[in-house]
Amino acid sequence: MRRAARQRRRFEKSEVRRFTRRSRRRRVAWAVTAGIAVTMATLVAVAVYSPLLALTTIQVDGTSRLDAEDLHAAVDGQLETPLALIDFDRITEELGDFPLVRSYVTETVPPHTLIIHIVEREPVGSLATGSGFDLVDPAGVVIERSQTRIPGVPLIDIGGEGSDSAAFDAAVEVLVALPEPVLVQLDTIVAGTRDDVQLTLASGGAEIIWGSADDSAIKARILAAALAQNYPNVIEYNVSAPGQLTYR
Repeated sequence: MRRAARQRRRFEKSEVRRFTRRSRRRRVAWAVTAGIAVTMATLVAVAVYSPLLALTTIQVDGTSRLDAEDLHAAVDGQLETPLALIDFDRITEELGDFPLVRSYVTETVPPHTLIIHIVEREPVGSLATGSGFDLVDPAGVVIERSQTRIPGVPLIDIGGEGSDSAAFDAAVEVLVALPEPVLVQLDTIVAGTRDDVQLTLASGGAEIIWGSADDSAIKARILAAALAQNYPNVIEYNVSAPGQLTYR
């Protein structure tokens, strides 16, 4: 009996030592893993938030009517900021002061650069005002003001209505459907209502009866094909019936 008891105690001690060694190895493994994780997190934090990755260069591209230097000056308060801490909401607010900015995309290029890709508003035509002419985009945003008619874009005649009117929307719907070879020939677009749109060509003054702004893409293709034929002495094209063309 005593021998059995001694053997049992030796076995129990052996098991305790084995369990203790296993537990110690687990604790060491966890400690090593935690140490590596803390070290990596520290290195990342130092790299990201330290001056090693601070913003020193802002590049602005995509501008034509806008002065890139003006945009740069508006956002240069971000300089010396770590890339991870750049305040993009503030950039949005600052660029919002430029009506010609339709949209933009930012690109961070470590270690020190922020690129701002600008998309400017594109003019669709000009509106006559009491003091001159406003160059506007499809949303009616004024891009430029002039005392004289602005060359290179059609005059939008909507009978004194504003850019928030149905007549303006109809005129724009037609204009954005026209291909470039037709647009460059256009002098004036008149829209009394959505269903009563007419165009006038600059050369020769031929009239284009457009009718409704509906189906403008179809009508634009038909008109482009007709103008490409250079029919002689035509004074009027009629595309008001979708899919059909008459002229005289």
